[in-house]
Amino acid sequence: MRGVIMKKGEPVDRALKRLKTKLDTEGILEEMRRRRAFETPTERKQRKLRSASKRNKIRWRYSNAPAATAETAE
Repeated sequence: MRGVIMKKGEPVDRALKRLKTKLDTEGILEEMRRRRAFETPTERKQRKLRSASKRNKIRWRYSNAPAATAETAE
């Protein structure tokens, strides 16, 4: 079961923000929104293309980052 433990003297809204962040990083909120309504095959394909694009951007950034720093070091 997922949750957060409130620290002593911590405001409730701060704990809620930590919980939302945790659920968002695990992808639970996105899955919940997706399951709330029927998704057509076209919508599913578009969603998968969007997420693949994001993944590829991150991969490209980190795979090319060391080369850029090596050039500036010389």
